[in-house]
Amino acid sequence: MFYHVVLMRLTDADDAFLSQVRDYAVRVRRELPFVRDYQFGRNGATRAKDYGWAVIGTFDSAEDHDRYQVSPVHQEMKAFMTPHIADMVVCDYGAPGAA
Repeated sequence: MFYHVVLMRLTDADDAFLSQVRDYAVRVRRELPFVRDYQFGRNGATRAKDYGWAVIGTFDSAEDHDRYQVSPVHQEMKAFMTPHIADMVVCDYGAPGAA
C-alpha cells in the first residue's frame, strides 16, 4: 500500500472553495480507477500547528501514485488550490510490502 498525505494551511477556505475541492476529490475517485481511496477534509488533530486541512490518497503502488500526480484531474485541482495554500507538508509513504 502507498499513502499520499498532504497537510495544508489554507488562506481563504470559504464554503465555495471547500465545495469545489470536495468535488475534485469525488472526480479523482471517479475518474482514476487506480486510486484506492481519496479524501479531503478538516484535520482533527489539536496539535496540527494550523495545518487545518488534509488530502489523503491511498494507492496500491508508488507507480499508481505517480500516475495520479500527472493526471489531468489532479493537475486541475492543484492549479485551483495553489493560490489558496499558505503552506503545506507532504508525506508519501510506501508501507512495507508495497510495490
